Amino acid sequence: MSQVLVASNRGPVSFSLSDDGALTMRRGGGGLVSGLAGVTGGADAPEVLWVCAALGDGDRAAARRAPDGRLDQAGHDLGGAAVRMLDIPAATFQRAYNAVANSTLWFVHHLLYDTPNAPHFDARSRRDWQSYEAYNAAFADALARDAAPGAKAAIQDYHLSLAPRMLRDRRPDLKIVHFSHTPWAPPEYFRLLPDDIGEQVLDGVLGADHAAFLSERWAEAFVDCCAALLPGVKIDRAARTVSRGGHTTGIGVHGLGVDGAALRRRAAEPDVVARAQALREQVGDRRLIVRIDRTELSKNIVRGLAAYRELLVNHPEWRGRVAHLAFAYPSRYDLPEYRAYTAAVERMAARISEEFGTPDWDPLILQVNDDYPRSLAAFGLADVLLVNPIRDGMNLVAKEGPVVSERGCALVLSREAGAAAELADDALLVNPYDVSQTAEALHQALLMPDDERAARCERLAAAATALPPQRWFADQLAALD
Repeated sequence: MSQVLVASNRGPVSFSLSDDGALTMRRGGGGLVSGLAGVTGGADAPEVLWVCAALGDGDRAAARRAPDGRLDQAGHDLGGAAVRMLDIPAATFQRAYNAVANSTLWFVHHLLYDTPNAPHFDARSRRDWQSYEAYNAAFADALARDAAPGAKAAIQDYHLSLAPRMLRDRRPDLKIVHFSHTPWAPPEYFRLLPDDIGEQVLDGVLGADHAAFLSERWAEAFVDCCAALLPGVKIDRAARTVSRGGHTTGIGVHGLGVDGAALRRRAAEPDVVARAQALREQVGDRRLIVRIDRTELSKNIVRGLAAYRELLVNHPEWRGRVAHLAFAYPSRYDLPEYRAYTAAVERMAARISEEFGTPDWDPLILQVNDDYPRSLAAFGLADVLLVNPIRDGMNLVAKEGPVVSERGCALVLSREAGAAAELADDALLVNPYDVSQTAEALHQALLMPDDERAARCERLAAAATALPPQRWFADQLAALD
């Protein structure tokens, strides 16, 4: 490989802007950043250029001050990485990101619509879609301009569903992979999209040489959508290919795990140790049920809290003997649905505390501010980890918890999480809509003998680290050969 291009909405760094105009850079996290570390190091590593969007005022200022948006040419220490940050017009970005990516495609793939009332596709939604097209075109233009002949381009996620086809049209010499980090909707739900928009999304992904997903379920749903909605398409399920218009796209599944060694090193650092000590002092010797999520509609936090409440109602022997640490970090607060959901989480939490709390026992500790070291500390102390999304592409929390656990934690896991495909044997699987079943699973997890819980946790950790981010990303590139 002589060159690899990466395209994603969020880049490896972000910037904040102070009142005096000074920029402060913060490095990004997540699986994609970690995965790139596996292909950018070493003497024979390819040249890597990351193309991302400016997400806020700080990013826009940094992009404008850099030569043609090239952050690496503006004096920023990026550890040798090359990054082009696109200063897409703010109104275009907001419509593409909030109105289409997060309020339409995310809702479709996670089956989140209240269908008697939404979606409602009208003239305004068509204007929003034009912004989504322009946003994708900006990425395709940048990739086409920067790519060396025969380079590989790894385009990431639902924000950039149209970019593979656009890039194919501009640079047919490139090898392109598109990776979907979300679930993929089945055809009957995908049809909620206007017919032409649904076809555009499918055809956009099929512009890639390799379309990749986190689990078999999501890959099969994509192929089913192509078979049901695209005229002239040819499906070879044995060969795992979809052909249309003379171009063939391979379909792949690349599960994403965690870098166990790096995660354990981070969990051993002083800030995590200090937070673990503070948490232990706060809850005493009580058993700990932990959940760590963003306040996404798909994460099912309200039903999880309701299940904990039902546990305390049906099994009063746990009152005073268990505590629930629920970390629900704000997400997409500029969307009204998310503000309403965060309020619902807070109401349910208050109800539990008022109903069961005593002067010497707080049954629930709800935290809504992002504190990564405290999350790692909670993982380490957890007796039970609750991960109950109504639908999730993977849900790395289910994998991170067992890796960091100190004594071994039981995992109560939704069968609708992508991670369930890999962790089902040693987790307690639940229907995320069944509050009573989830409450009983929490009860069984709390009763699980220590030796069984430790053995299960050890196997969960092994499964979680089997496909670390570096291998996940390298496998996507290898599929293009």
